[in-house]
Parts: sequence; structure tokens; C-alpha cells
Amino acid sequence: MAYGCWRIAGWEGAECTPERELHGRQAVIAAFENGFTLFDHADIYSDGMGEVIFGKVLKEIPELRGRAIIASKCGIRRAGKPDAHAPYRYDFSYEHIVESCEASLQRLGIETIDIYQLHRPDFLANPEEVARAFTALKQAGKVREFGLSNAKPSFLAMLQKHLPMKLIANQVQINLLQLDTLSDGTLDQCLAENIVPMAWSPLGGGRLASNTGIELNDPHHAKRLKIREALDHVARDHSASRAAIALAFLLKHPATIIPIVGTTNQQTIAETVKACDINLSREEWYRLLEASHGHRLP
Repeated sequence: MAYGCWRIAGWEGAECTPERELHGRQAVIAAFENGFTLFDHADIYSDGMGEVIFGKVLKEIPELRGRAIIASKCGIRRAGKPDAHAPYRYDFSYEHIVESCEASLQRLGIETIDIYQLHRPDFLANPEEVARAFTALKQAGKVREFGLSNAKPSFLAMLQKHLPMKLIANQVQINLLQLDTLSDGTLDQCLAENIVPMAWSPLGGGRLASNTGIELNDPHHAKRLKIREALDHVARDHSASRAAIALAFLLKHPATIIPIVGTTNQQTIAETVKACDINLSREEWYRLLEASHGHRLP
């Protein structure tokens, strides 16, 4: 599995206090100590503070760099930057990709990013321009491998046709509350082209693992309740947590989905690792799928 560094600097928009930074560093160290070796970043996460905090951990624990696969992303530009009238937008221009990568390398304090991904598809993307940027970064030794994030199969296939290197990953939302990738061709493409699907929000933003009440005015109330009940049923049989079963559901898929766990709670980090030792039966997997659909399969 992978450890997601989106929240290690705190919630988006909140001040990254010294206390918050310490909590984030401790979470990264806990993930490392529990066996996580793939760490996921993006330049937009807390305006780069996630990468800064991780870079500090690398200085504290030099041996981490030798064992860690570091991934980051670029392509989302916030409103108001570089000028006050600029809208929120996506940018896959040559200049933005190269400059963003160099800025991430500085914040992380490393020479090479292992996997560099484009965050959300830019509707104005020129594939030849992307190819030029990727080639420049690879030849300069600044990036080892490339991938996409939130890309539909058609966009990935289009871009791949223009690239001199293989795209090795596609980071998409996959969890029991959101399983479009099973039917929209994403996981089929990953299997066919040997692309690794990285699942962001594998626990549905924590909703699948949480024991908090479900709002009755939530239109998805019944579905979420049914999924929780199914998870609890399977969890009892495996003496595991609901979160571990929800992750084991993803790990069962033959596309070798890599769930990106983003909790900063050290106890929860340790608990999620247990998912790697759970091999769900086909019957258990389909029980959970049926709960996600909210009805029996046709």
C-alpha cells in the first residue's frame, strides 16, 4: 500500500502550526515504521507544505530515502495565481510541468522524483508539449517514471501515443462507495497495459472506517449503512477492522490496486497494514460488491 501525504500539514487552508507539523512528521515516521515504502505527494497539498514536512523527515531519517518510492503530482493551479484574476484551472504546459517538478524537488530535498504524475486532465493539454516536458525531466535525471491521475482510459491512451516512455500509473478514486473504475474501462486498461492503479480515498474519506452516525437526510444513507454492515460481517470472520477489510477488497483485484492510506492517526496507520495479510474469498468480495451496488447483481 501507499501512504498519502495530503493531510500531514493539516487540512487545506488551515495554518500549519509547529504542533501540526510535528504531528505530520510523526505520522510519516509511523507509516515508514509500519512498512510503507511508497509515499504520495502533490504540489497543491497545503501549497507544498506536505512536501516540505516530508523533506524534513528525510533529513531526520536518511535511510528512508533509500527505501522509499516518492511520488508527486502537478497540473492544478489555484485561483489568484500568478495574478488576482486567474481562475482555478489545470495546466499541462511545458513550462508549468518543468517548473513544478523542480519546485517539488527543492521542497522534498531530493534529486529525483520516482513517479511524477499529472494531477487532473487539462482540457487544453497538447500531448507533444507534455512529451517534451517529460523527456526533458527524464534526461535531466529529475524523474524516473511518469503516470497520470484521475485520467479516463481515452485520455491516457491518447497521451500515451505521443510519449516516448510508458505511463506506469493512474491514480483514481476507488472505494466501496465509488466503484466506477470497475465499469468505465479504467481497471480493464490497467490490466491490459500493465498500468498500476493507485486508489486515492480508499476508505471513502474515512466514512467506511468511521463509527460515527450516518445522517438520515443523506441520500446515500441506506447504501452506506448496508456497506458498513457487510464490512462488519466480513471483519468478524477475519478478526480484523472494518478499514482493513475495505482495503483488502481493493487488494483482491487482479489489477494490483495500490490503496493510498491518508490517515495521520498512528494507531489507524498500524491497523491498515493488516489488510495486506487478508485474502478475501470470492464470495466475501462479491458480498461487499453487492452491498456497494445496493442490489443483487443482474
